[in-house]
Amino acid sequence: MKLLYATTNNAKLKSMQRIANTLDIEIFGLKDLENISEFKNIKLPQIDESGKNPLENAIIKAKAYYEVLQIPLFSCDSGLYFDELSEEEQPGTHIRRINGKELQDAQMIKHYSNLAFNHGGKIIGRYKNAICLIFNKDKIFTSMDKSLEIEPFYLVDKPHQKITSGFPLDSLSVDIKTEKYYNDLDDNLAVDKNAIENGFANFFKKVLEELK
Repeated sequence: MKLLYATTNNAKLKSMQRIANTLDIEIFGLKDLENISEFKNIKLPQIDESGKNPLENAIIKAKAYYEVLQIPLFSCDSGLYFDELSEEEQPGTHIRRINGKELQDAQMIKHYSNLAFNHGGKIIGRYKNAICLIFNKDKIFTSMDKSLEIEPFYLVDKPHQKITSGFPLDSLSVDIKTEKYYNDLDDNLAVDKNAIENGFANFFKKVLEELK
């Protein structure tokens, strides 16, 4: 099966392609459409991510892209939530958009570093993730299962020297169990990331089973 991942984020695309390597799925991203003749002149939609949670946004994005492209595709969305913040203060689905402005990686690190600093140097956060896959108009699959969530972590005020493009907050994220920065976790210690990849892999497996 060939699926479009409706994202221009190369880090997220590579993560999903790593998951797909264990399945009979080939995943490509929005930037790859430039190399496909039938899509070269298609204008991609502007997405109004007005959903109240990650699942609503994932559905909004997937349906908007499917309406234009008419090919099997999926979209994901995430929400960031902190134990120490009130409901009104939560970033939620607006992880990059602060006060109406879309932040670049360096700006995100500065903003969230200040947030942690203002709460004593570290706060407990968690990501809730969702996915919507559209095979055709009659076959739409969605999930915001707990298996797609990353376990709680510390967001700290002192950034790691390494910055991962597309995942800038990894430089501020510390694993609670090992007290190591995410950027210092090797493959054997990155339990949370492996767990979430397994969650997405299981989602795709269920879809493949239903499509048989």
